[in-house]
Amino acid sequence: MCFVLFTWFDMRRFSPVVLFVAVAAGAATASAQVVPSAYTRGMAITAGGEISGFQPDYAGNGTPESAGFHGYLAGVGTYVDVRFTPWIQIEAEGRWMRFNKPVDGIYEDNYLIGPRLPIYKLRFKHATPYAKALIGYGKLNFEDKNGWGRYTDLAIGGGVDFKMSKRIDLRLPDFEYQLWPDWSEGTANTYTLKPYGISVGVSYKVFGVR
Repeated sequence: MCFVLFTWFDMRRFSPVVLFVAVAAGAATASAQVVPSAYTRGMAITAGGEISGFQPDYAGNGTPESAGFHGYLAGVGTYVDVRFTPWIQIEAEGRWMRFNKPVDGIYEDNYLIGPRLPIYKLRFKHATPYAKALIGYGKLNFEDKNGWGRYTDLAIGGGVDFKMSKRIDLRLPDFEYQLWPDWSEGTANTYTLKPYGISVGVSYKVFGVR
């Protein structure tokens, strides 16, 4: 299903600047509203798991390059959302893209953390959109056992959480666009790797009920 969605939604056509402006606009409209009573309760912690499909932006030979439709990495991940207030939330995620490798040996992992903003202005029934901006590091394993590297990883994105019960949410979908700046620093040329992808997941509220 992830692969079909990628053919419709190529995130390379979306400028990170445009997405950042959208996030900022969501923050501005949300802060201007009266907080719904359903969101006035205190701290909550939610943990979930997900499956992902990502274009790694690397197909070998030491330079960024699309791996093509059949080169999307597939993998699994986990995430934890901590809500301090309705407007102050943090998300941490780990993702291990180890399947459907475009070239033997190539895979990517992500370890990210940063603010997450529910956009209550656009909430509809049990569906709440959100935006996020994360930072951490990504690991790239190179082709043919040529080693691996750990690089700064910046990510912006968003998605929709569907409330299935008081404690269970369905995340469908979650989009993420990443920047690995200067990932080839020290070589003859300097490049920025730009992986992007989509995930679906399910989470359970382990602390706090709203």
